[in-house]
Parts: sequence; C-alpha cells; structure tokens
Amino acid sequence: QVQLVESGGGSVQAGGSLRLSCAASVRTISDYLVGWFRQAPGKEREFVATITSSSTRIAYRDSVKGRFTISRDNAKNTVYLQMDSLKPEDTAVYSCAASSGNTFIRAYWGKGTLVTVSS
Repeated sequence: QVQLVESGGGSVQAGGSLRLSCAASVRTISDYLVGWFRQAPGKEREFVATITSSSTRIAYRDSVKGRFTISRDNAKNTVYLQMDSLKPEDTAVYSCAASSGNTFIRAYWGKGTLVTVSS
C-alpha cells in the first residue's frame, strides 16, 4: 500500500508561483511512474504532468508546457510540481498518483491540494 500526501497548494495572484509536493509513504516510490492531475470545479480530472521512475521521460499537457516543471527526489520519496506564471485557469485541486505500471488505470492517489489563482 502506498500513501501519497500532497502539499504546497494555496492562493496566488496571476503570474505567481507555487511548488507542490507529493510525499510517498514508501521508499519504493522510486520504482513508480508518478503523475500530477487536476480537477477544476465542474470539470473532469485532467492530466498535468508525468515523470518516470528514473526521470528519463517527462510529459506535460500543452497548456502548462514552459510554465510547469515536474521533478522527483527519490531519496526523499517526493515528487514536485513547480508552477510558474500561474493563470486563473490553473485553479483546481491538484492530486498526485503513483503507478507501478505504464498507465494510471490502477494507481495510488493522494487526496489533493487546492490551488487558487486570482486575476
């Protein structure tokens, strides 16, 4: 069983920055594919960014490319999402997920952290 806890959310003005953290309860998180997802009020959950276990493959949704950076520190069992140049449309609950496979169909999920960006 893997437990994930997100932190770092908050309220910022447009153009500001936040860094989200996803702390895992097990050291074997280093073997997992980890992703950040978000869900805005009244909308479906959407993929934001993913990073493979060795950080060799990273992917972002188009709308955050150049503004968000995903990284991981396996020694700290933590995955980060640095968010810069935030926009009001980035407002959502951000959750991290960890999968031992290549997809997130069966994954462990955190409860999420709220990010609010005001204009």
